[in-house]
Amino acid sequence: MASDEFQLRAYCYLDRTQPQYSAFVGAVTQGDLMTIGMASLYIEMAPGNEVFRVVDIAVKATEARPGAQIVEREFGMFEVHSHSQAAVLEAGAIVLSRLGLEEGDRLKPQVASVQVITNVDPYQAQLLNRFRRGTMLVAGETLLVLECAPAAYINYAANEAEKRANIRLIHVASVGRFGRMWMSGTESEILTARDAAIEALGNLEGR
Repeated sequence: MASDEFQLRAYCYLDRTQPQYSAFVGAVTQGDLMTIGMASLYIEMAPGNEVFRVVDIAVKATEARPGAQIVEREFGMFEVHSHSQAAVLEAGAIVLSRLGLEEGDRLKPQVASVQVITNVDPYQAQLLNRFRRGTMLVAGETLLVLECAPAAYINYAANEAEKRANIRLIHVASVGRFGRMWMSGTESEILTARDAAIEALGNLEGR
């Protein structure tokens, strides 16, 4: 059972990881590599050290493999994935059961900031390219920067945006108090991606 101090911040299921998103995760992960089309589950919690116990529960009970196990100053987050959606859903169900929680006990994601920048300046593009791990930002493109809380939900937003729009995924940061994603493309595609991400986050239930 979960302690009174335990907080399920995010419970975030991705049914089918998209090409750019899965490639990006493969480039930054320190755990088992994710490939295109896998199902994935992100769970964020507080206190952060609880993540070690929860990962142990998930990987011992199912065939889902761990891709990330991160503890930072305030929160802990982990990710598991599999080609089998059933295995990932089972991992999540077992974790929730062992913690005495339900999916609805998670926090509802909140969009903190949305920015659409058209005709990106070459200097700004180069600044962003210094830290990105995905596609390079090209001057003249339109840039989308979206921020949400809790941070782990940004993975869901990025994956759902890629389903709906022809974008280039520049970077995703999903650890800390806020999650952020950067995408580029034509103005019309970026507006479609923005709307898809906001709609996806808005459809998730929680406290």
